[in-house]
Order: sequence, then C-alpha cells, then structure tokens
Amino acid sequence: MKELQLKYGCNPNQQPARIFMEAGNLPLAVLNGKPGYINFLDALNGWQLVKELKSATGLPSAASFKHVSPAGAAVGLPLTDVLRQIYFTGNGELSPMACAYARARGADRMSSFGDFISLSDRCDVSTAELIAKEVSDGIIAPSYDSEALEILKKKKKGMYAVIQIDPDYVPAPLEHKQVFGITFEQGRNTIVLDESCLGNIVTRNKTLSAGEKRDLLVSLIVLKYTQSNSVCYVKDGQAIGVGAGQQSRVHCTRLAGTKADNWWLRQSPKVLKLPFIDGLKRADRDNAIDVYISDEYKDVLSDGTWQSLFREKPEVFTKEEKQSWIAENTDVAVGSDAFFPFGDNIERAGKSGAHVIAQPGGSIRDDDVIRTCDKYDMVMAFTGIRLFHH
Repeated sequence: MKELQLKYGCNPNQQPARIFMEAGNLPLAVLNGKPGYINFLDALNGWQLVKELKSATGLPSAASFKHVSPAGAAVGLPLTDVLRQIYFTGNGELSPMACAYARARGADRMSSFGDFISLSDRCDVSTAELIAKEVSDGIIAPSYDSEALEILKKKKKGMYAVIQIDPDYVPAPLEHKQVFGITFEQGRNTIVLDESCLGNIVTRNKTLSAGEKRDLLVSLIVLKYTQSNSVCYVKDGQAIGVGAGQQSRVHCTRLAGTKADNWWLRQSPKVLKLPFIDGLKRADRDNAIDVYISDEYKDVLSDGTWQSLFREKPEVFTKEEKQSWIAENTDVAVGSDAFFPFGDNIERAGKSGAHVIAQPGGSIRDDDVIRTCDKYDMVMAFTGIRLFHH
C-alpha cells in the first residue's frame, strides 16, 4: 500500500489528509482502528525513539507520546513494590516489555492520559493487559502476540488504533517538510548515541558508573525526539521529567525538574497512604494526587472538595515536608539538547537530585557551568552533539 487516507490533518478543518510514500509501499499496517494525522506523528517519532533505546541499551523499550513529544520513555528494568503501587500494575508477573511500558506510562501519568504508545519489541499479553487498563489512543510495535492483539482490539469500543511497523525499514537519507507552501529539505538525523559520546568529561569528578552511562544515553535519545528546547531527567532507566518546547533553557530545566519532583513525591509515605474512596477511577486518582502534592491543596481541604475523593480528610503535605522528601531523591541523570548557557540550570537540576549531566557544551560561559557542577561534585560530559528536533 502506497498511501493511507486520513479523516483530517492536525485539525478537523484541514482536509484532505493522507500519509503516503513517493516510492515503494508504506512500511506499516493498521491492524485496528483509524489512526489520525497526529497519531501517526506520535507513532513514528515514538518508534524511532524506542528502536534507538533498544539498540543503545539492549533492553526492551517503550515510550508514551503526546503531541509529538514523549511524556515518558523507559527501558525494561524490574519495578520496585512502590513503583508497582503508583503505576497501578497489580501483583502479577510482568514481562520486561511490560515493565518498560509501565515505567514509560508512569513517569508523568497526567501528561500520558490519552497517549500513543511505542514498543521496541513484540507486544505480549502482559503488556497488553496493562495497556487495556489505561486511557490511550493507540500503539505502534513491530509485532503482536495474537492474544495481545485481541485484548487491544477491545479498547475504545473496538476503535483502538493498532499499528504494526516493519522493524527493518530504513528511510531515505533526505527528509522533507512543507511550511507555508515552501519545501524544506535536510539530511535525517542519523547520529548514533552511544557511550562514545560521553567520553569528554569536563568536571573534576570523572567517574561514571555503567548505570549512569545508561541513564545519560536514555536522556539523550529521549531528547533526540522531543520538541526543542528540551531537557530530560532520568533515573534507573526511566525518564522521570521531560521539559519540552520551551523558549528558555532554564524554563526547560525547571519544567522537567518539577515533573521529576512530582514523580518522586508520588512515592512518599503520605501519598502512598492517601485514603481514596472505593471505586475512584485512575485518572481521578492521578488528578487528586497532583493537587495533593501542589500548593493548592490547602484550598481543597478548606472548601470540602476532598470528600468526593477521600474517605477521611488527609493531612496537609506541608512545603517543608515536601522539600525534605525531594531532597532524598539522588543519583538522577540530566541531559540537555543544547548547551546550558548559565550555571542556574545546574543549580535547578541539583535540587531534583541531579548528579550526572550530559550536554553539548559550546557556551561562552562553559567555565561557569563547569564550576557550578564542581561545586556539587557532579559529573558532566560534553557530547559535542546538538539534538534539536522540530
């Protein structure tokens, strides 16, 4: 099949719409549902991301995409009991692919609501059963177990989008896009991100463990497919905070750091013991937790809204308690798609547990940024690779 007609483009008024190949057939097949224009943008960006994560780490990988940037991405490492609880996975056995998906979906559950999922490997039953419980628009993977496919086909009243991608497909070296009727052409970003790009360590502390190298690579590969400017925080093979599409580098760092803090706050004893009412939907629980860990919760307690969420009135999670808990999050890796122009980015990243950093370097203030890292005994590698994505 050379082309696929779509209902509309980015918006309902943008018609006609299609995806097509100028030469050869499309390297994908729609197994269920009717994916739209934005679905395909998310699917194809997400597929590239997880394919590269798998290549770089050797581990099954998953991504959760929304509006052409990842809300989360991860490799298939086992889940702790606490992560199982906050990701709502239950107590059943999870395959490595299911672990990767749970981590990708769980990083920023509010942003992942209604996401498009990308898997590096065959979608098995364990993974499909987790997906079945979440609000999602669709999935792309190289293959599906027959039982897993039947589970997915039941979502969204039978209209869940399921795409199968040819894992051996290699695009042409030149890519094109149009803006205002003008065609842009560039070479595809085929740069390979591996441990060799972490060799130029510019700080006094030059020790990178195998796990830290893996996490830095995860951050860089995520950034390669995130709308710029972008910064990514990673811990234990999982993106825990992605700041995308900001005009200022420090705003990217703050946004991603706040998401990383929220991910960590979800694991605090106060949140884990919240007395939710029976039958509360997952999305409502996620929203309630987000409000509970925010500064707005005092208002919710005072106006009685809590009664629709909890069996009893929860204690306020004070600012001091939250700061104390966030300070316990350590060993976080941070990547940036372009250089940090000021040391304030390092200061902010450090507040969210950053210990190792990868960035291109090349700012006229590199010395200041390095000094800030040395102040906190951080390790920073200059990759020399800019990863803008638009």
